[in-house]
Amino acid sequence: MLNQEQIARCKKLLQDRQHTLIEQLQDPFGQETEMMKESVGELSNYDNHPADQGTELFERGKDIALNEHAERELEDINAALHAIEEGTYGICTVCGEDIPYERLLAVPETDTCIKHAKDNTFDRERPIEEEVFSPNINPNEVTDEEQVGYDAEDAWQEVSRYGTSETTADFFADNEDYDGMYPNSEENIGYVEEYENFAAADLYGKASGVTYHHKKYEKDEDEAEEF
Repeated sequence: MLNQEQIARCKKLLQDRQHTLIEQLQDPFGQETEMMKESVGELSNYDNHPADQGTELFERGKDIALNEHAERELEDINAALHAIEEGTYGICTVCGEDIPYERLLAVPETDTCIKHAKDNTFDRERPIEEEVFSPNINPNEVTDEEQVGYDAEDAWQEVSRYGTSETTADFFADNEDYDGMYPNSEENIGYVEEYENFAAADLYGKASGVTYHHKKYEKDEDEAEEF
């Protein structure tokens, strides 16, 4: 149980931080008074490539994130000051036990003990984009000697399937669809053996059936047998 002297010290810490945040949020990094071109000193942005202002865009995004963090911190401080007035400050809102004084000095706006503190750490070994795009055809390999290199041809195959500047008049190959008219379009992308394109497996690696690609594979096999 906190005594009056300890509560007064925590209240002073909260009020000082509250005053600092209020001053900061009154002019959040000049976002409300300056346009993008004014903050970087450019007369106009029409003749600049977006990549030329990549650093400035990153800094503006970082300022916005810091501003949102300050707003959330100010809300927590106001809630802590209200708890002091109500006489519930220093009590964990989850278990109802007293929060140690040492923790309140370190994080005076907290409303939980260390046992029930929110764990906001992110443990992700790979980028979230790889849930959709595979980084390599053998992503489990760890050595450069065993991995298949990602070259310019792989990069072109990756982006050409979304469309190019070529029109139908630029194609001359005799194929059934336009997707097969690009250079090396017959090569496998993302897999090695043909069956890997349609064989399906569950989360544990057990075979669970086939995908819709198996019809194309069977058609290619039938055409090959005819010849």
